[in-house]
Amino acid sequence: MVAIIDYGMGNLFSIKNACEYSGMQANITSCREDIMNADAVILPGVGAFSDAVASLKSLDLITVIKDFVETTKPFIEICLGMHLLLNESSEFGHAGGLEIIKGKVVAFDRSFNEKEKPLKIPHIGWSSIHNKNGLWENTMLGDLDDGEMMYFAHSFYCELDDPGIALSTTSYGGVEFYSSFQFKNIFACQFHPEKSGERGILIYKELLTKIKKNKEEQIYG
Repeated sequence: MVAIIDYGMGNLFSIKNACEYSGMQANITSCREDIMNADAVILPGVGAFSDAVASLKSLDLITVIKDFVETTKPFIEICLGMHLLLNESSEFGHAGGLEIIKGKVVAFDRSFNEKEKPLKIPHIGWSSIHNKNGLWENTMLGDLDDGEMMYFAHSFYCELDDPGIALSTTSYGGVEFYSSFQFKNIFACQFHPEKSGERGILIYKELLTKIKKNKEEQIYG
């Protein structure tokens, strides 16, 4: 069972459908027991960073998330979910994050564009992801090729303290940003796999593979 964390922000049913299409059962929940007992957890998110943190706090989900991170089970973050893992965001001044991954969330500079035109924000549509550190084998992007097109919808992006955990980068208007990273059991992506067609679905199928592998290791040691 995959637990999709419901904190009032995110395209939950699209993700649930993608999980089920890929052969997994999925449950939309904010219950600690459901989350901790799940084979994998997905933290989605669309909206304002500070509102998301406030919602997670009000539902007592921050401790649950941090406890799940300490397991060996896959933990996936999408779009705003990716941002929430970091230390802070510059959105509307300053807001503190979950401090699970060191880094900060910054806004695209509207004045910057390589074609000398104001950058259109938010960044919405299809853009390519590129292998950053040659580490896609045995990761959530293992079945994808360098240069795959994924669907994005965001105005902010992550700056990581440790570039070594980055899996992919993407360029928009001359700005290169981290579009995914993986650290231990955490995989986070700026793009929306569930909106990225059959190539995006490969990420969900890879999640199923990792769940099965985890279960085999528990059985056989």
